[in-house]
Amino acid sequence: MIDLPLNRLQPGMVMAQSVLNSSGASYLSRGQKLTTGYIERLRQMGVRAIHVSSTMTSGPKVPLPEDVLEERTRAIAVKRVYDMFQQINEKKTFDPVPLGKASESILNDIMTRKGNLVQLTDLRVHDMYTFAHSVNVAMLSSLLGVLCGLSKEQLSELTLGTMMHDLGKISIAKEILNKPGRLDDEEFNIIKRHPVEGSTLIRSMPLPNAKQLSIVARQHHEHMDGKGYPDHRKGDQIHIYGRIAAIADVYDALTSVRPYKKAYAPSVAYHIMKNCSAGHFDEDLLRMFFSNVAIYPVGTVLNTTAGYGIVRKVEFGKTDRPVVCIFADKAFRLLKKAFDIDFSTTSKDTIDKVLNDTELLHFIHEMKFDPAVLLLEDGK
Repeated sequence: MIDLPLNRLQPGMVMAQSVLNSSGASYLSRGQKLTTGYIERLRQMGVRAIHVSSTMTSGPKVPLPEDVLEERTRAIAVKRVYDMFQQINEKKTFDPVPLGKASESILNDIMTRKGNLVQLTDLRVHDMYTFAHSVNVAMLSSLLGVLCGLSKEQLSELTLGTMMHDLGKISIAKEILNKPGRLDDEEFNIIKRHPVEGSTLIRSMPLPNAKQLSIVARQHHEHMDGKGYPDHRKGDQIHIYGRIAAIADVYDALTSVRPYKKAYAPSVAYHIMKNCSAGHFDEDLLRMFFSNVAIYPVGTVLNTTAGYGIVRKVEFGKTDRPVVCIFADKAFRLLKKAFDIDFSTTSKDTIDKVLNDTELLHFIHEMKFDPAVLLLEDGK
């Protein structure tokens, strides 16, 4: 995959992520071919760049990895979260049945598609972040809950609770939520109110298991070392739902575009959460999480000690050691014959870095070769 600015998009390129419109539905789906009309509509929607499967505009489609959630499940779930926020804004309450059904669909996808590694590929337009973020946090939390061996009842509570975890943000001004820069102390203190306000709001509604559902809203910003908020809970004082949601919440925030930052690559998010956030997370849950999330997703182009390569395959428990097809040497010269290295079975070679989109675009331009072609079945 490569992230291209709109002025570099061409008809025939294939979407590698979905685009959500202003009502929470999917406007363009991953796997869809771009047309001149679609590109112009993206420009009108304020989209600055988009992930495509490759720079190729014709020939066979580069296969996209199967996601944990079906496209339809994700789109409906985002719409239901959007509807919930709208109804509460207008009526101070909402109909929980549609949201509950969407929650069960997410859990069903997790149970039936858990053979797929996590590939977060949706793009949130304008103020859609909170709604799509809630769905991704629910999906990631459900997956981690399954890995933990939670019961069906617990998984249902966790999934629905995480879909509602940011409900407290309903009272926060959009100017603060979408501020394109660092929050000052007063603004951050306003943001820090949302766990309590969300929990209170959930418990005030006639929802089944409202007390359990409110746990995620209240505890998803608590840290294992007691330095989180709002209650400064520590270790096992944090409910398992809160510990799971904390990991899912931060991972999705790091890998998402925000007004004040670009999306971090999964490998960068992994590094931040593993090495730069000591005391924040339940370490056992974090290891379990990243054994099932593609740190180097299929299609990622890497600089390795053996040369430049593209990730062909990622396996559970080995997400930091993928199978990589080496196609160029360290001097940017294309090899006569590409070859695979399984980094889980070698100690001789290591991964140095992920090429960012600017570097990859320059690479493709200079070499007149898009490594995504190596993901085609015949590699031609």
